[in-house]
Amino acid sequence: MAKGKPRALVTGGAGFIGSHLCERLLAEGYRVVCMDDFSTGSLENIAHLGEDPDFDHLRHDVTTYMDVPGELDEVYHFASPASPRDFARIPIHILKAGALGTHNSLGLSLAKGARFLLASTSEVYGDPLVHPQPEDYRGNVNPIGVRGVYDEAKRYAEAMTMAYHRHHGLDTRIVRIFNTFGPRLRPEDGRMVPSFLSLALAGEPLILYGDGGQTRSIQYVDDLIEGVVRLMRSGETRPVNIGNPVEYTVREVAEIILELSGSGGGMAFGPLPEDDPRRRCPDITRAREVLDWEPRVPAREGLRRTLDWFVRGSRALSEAVPGS
Repeated sequence: MAKGKPRALVTGGAGFIGSHLCERLLAEGYRVVCMDDFSTGSLENIAHLGEDPDFDHLRHDVTTYMDVPGELDEVYHFASPASPRDFARIPIHILKAGALGTHNSLGLSLAKGARFLLASTSEVYGDPLVHPQPEDYRGNVNPIGVRGVYDEAKRYAEAMTMAYHRHHGLDTRIVRIFNTFGPRLRPEDGRMVPSFLSLALAGEPLILYGDGGQTRSIQYVDDLIEGVVRLMRSGETRPVNIGNPVEYTVREVAEIILELSGSGGGMAFGPLPEDDPRRRCPDITRAREVLDWEPRVPAREGLRRTLDWFVRGSRALSEAVPGS
């Protein structure tokens, strides 16, 4: 590998967001180590990076002791299942990723003298009572609800990160990621956009929970990655919201996807899940002022790009299955 290039570790690097981050860092001249246990990540997400001499991947569970030979300049801790379907399926693993995984990642950063960035989430705000949500809002979280395993794992991870920052003087960053979509999302992920796209391509009704009037702010993955990179290179140690401040109702998102896909499946409605937030929208004043960042990709354009990727995946699957 080339000498003199910065070297970064991305935990969860074979996941949806992590793989896009690995790709971006390589494009900017980094040497990148992707660490993933492939519990929710996929080798397919990083297969196109395998020929790059500056890319390595390690199969490892971050909840166990971590060691990466050689120097590290930056550590991006993205390892954590984030799908609502995972909250009930692997709740203890999610808690361990937020607690033990963050502890181990911070310990490795401290040992290597590397700058550390935690991928946190808008879920730390829970079902918010303040709109839009600024970083100093402390949230409205149900710690014993089904979503609590993810919400509290990330809240604990933020506390651990700041403890290392204050006690050990570790150079840390915290990004609070709002609803993000794009290529490489798992079709069975369970979140709104991949669920709607999968159903639309199957010609089935899009399932809306409640009356579809709850709002979401959805951002395309390229905008998120730009914000993450800018944050890591900034001097900002406080949490920073990275998300799209434009709110859409769930019904509006469904209507856009039905139109783009040409699906005739329509919509169906189901009961609202426990603790499902009614509104979620970031206040991105800090990101604008400190990072000179704001989203650039309109939701409709991002959904079109993501739909194209889902279509290609569906075609590849049908060609691989005889008689399909």
